[in-house]
Amino acid sequence: EKIKPNTNYIYLIQGRVFPDYDPRELGVSTQILIKAISKASGHTESEIISNLKKQGDLGLAAFELFKTKKQQGLFTKKLTVEKVITNLQRITSLEGKGTIQTKIDLIVDLLHSADATESKYILRTVLGDLKIGVGNGIIRDSIVENCFKPESMEEKKKLSDEVQAAYNKVTDFAVVFQKSCENKLNELKLSAGRPVKVMLYPKAKGVEDAFRIVGKPATFEYKYDGFRIMINKDESGEIKLFTRRLEDVSKQFPDLVEFAKENINAKTFMVDSEAVGFDPKTKKYKEFQAISQRIKRKYEIEKLIKEIPVELKVFDIIYLEGKSLTEEPYEERRKILERIISEKDWKIKLADQITTDNEDKASEFFDKALEEGQEGLMVKGLDKVYKPGARIGYAVKWKPEDKDFDLVITGAEWGTGKRAGTLTSFDVACQDEQGTLVDIGKVSGGLKEKKEEGLSYGEMTELLERSKISEEGKHIRVKPSIVVTVQYQNIQKSPSYSSGYALRFPRITRMRPDRNAEDVATVGEIEESLN
Repeated sequence: EKIKPNTNYIYLIQGRVFPDYDPRELGVSTQILIKAISKASGHTESEIISNLKKQGDLGLAAFELFKTKKQQGLFTKKLTVEKVITNLQRITSLEGKGTIQTKIDLIVDLLHSADATESKYILRTVLGDLKIGVGNGIIRDSIVENCFKPESMEEKKKLSDEVQAAYNKVTDFAVVFQKSCENKLNELKLSAGRPVKVMLYPKAKGVEDAFRIVGKPATFEYKYDGFRIMINKDESGEIKLFTRRLEDVSKQFPDLVEFAKENINAKTFMVDSEAVGFDPKTKKYKEFQAISQRIKRKYEIEKLIKEIPVELKVFDIIYLEGKSLTEEPYEERRKILERIISEKDWKIKLADQITTDNEDKASEFFDKALEEGQEGLMVKGLDKVYKPGARIGYAVKWKPEDKDFDLVITGAEWGTGKRAGTLTSFDVACQDEQGTLVDIGKVSGGLKEKKEEGLSYGEMTELLERSKISEEGKHIRVKPSIVVTVQYQNIQKSPSYSSGYALRFPRITRMRPDRNAEDVATVGEIEESLN
């Protein structure tokens, strides 16, 4: 039987209480949850901590404790989805004196009405880790099954593509669920001011492979070592900057907001670009790592603008004057950019490019990009449309032969000896075709001993402890939120990891704060690298 479209179901299945694009976080620590469990169950905090150490998971610890709940709320009512959502959403709006106690009371209110199983998943939702193995692909396919009842695999694949495309435009599965059940998916459109899943680019092995994928002639464009920014201007005239993680970084980059305001000549737009740092004295471009700190910083913005200036390199447009351009061929989208953008050195420029069907000319341009310190080239089919969120070969990236993947850290282990007190071995994961994270090994090399030398073990430890979910012995589990680039010597098949593969001699080369777990490498890409 069809489930009636209640958007709250989808958020809770995702372990969330807001859409993917919404930046609000619950901000509830394990210590607050321990106090809430104690108050709701009657067990002491020391009993809860002891159980947590034994179970290695706060949800499981609560499950065991709530089997023998020692007290009950006076006005206990049957728990509902709406009640869970309402209480948890209220937590995000709390400010000022008494906030911690109010958070505890709101969680206790839920736990009083919850049975052991419900309490387990309430706590895991608050911690942001349901541990039920449901990625976006499973949610998408479940919406298809429930709302459309496909009668063949071919029909299911077609509908899955349509549902995925709709989600990539609005980044809210709850809305997609509702419109799917109403058979109104076609009503979902791009909306300037709301983040969108950017189009992703698979790797090409070289110029011949790039031409094979995108066709001839093709546009070859510098691949800059910066971070992706989708520049939005809505009907009110407000300009917002969104990363590929869907984060609004407008306040961190008021300089880029001003560049867009002054030099993109349109009333509404969504423009795809790369923010690239440069040395203010030498005017030489810097590596991504040098400017990544600006993404998270909320203070001393004016000082950072002077110390770490950034230039916008614009390379695509998907929305203009209230109209989606995603179905327009790339060649036309580039012409539109050339028409509406006033280029200003060290502020906003169109991406450097050539269009050719000649392998030698393309290779020369590739060498030029590397000489100028860029990562390589993007290769784009002239007649190709823009597919938000897709890795489908309408454009590819061509880099020097590299052996690295972006992976997400899911756990870590405390070091010994001179590294005691820091996390030194990190569990990393890729994603399967359903978007579920699967392990691909452990990595301990690549980090530095001192912060001044680069990304250090101490710095990584601080970051991971903030996202810690549970701890058992020397091992901790963390929210899959920190993405790193992992270099390796080769790949081998391995039954020890759920991906079926392991990386030999892996080392972390850099952090990717502009990316999230949905951006990491896929098992398919790893298998392709074996060939």
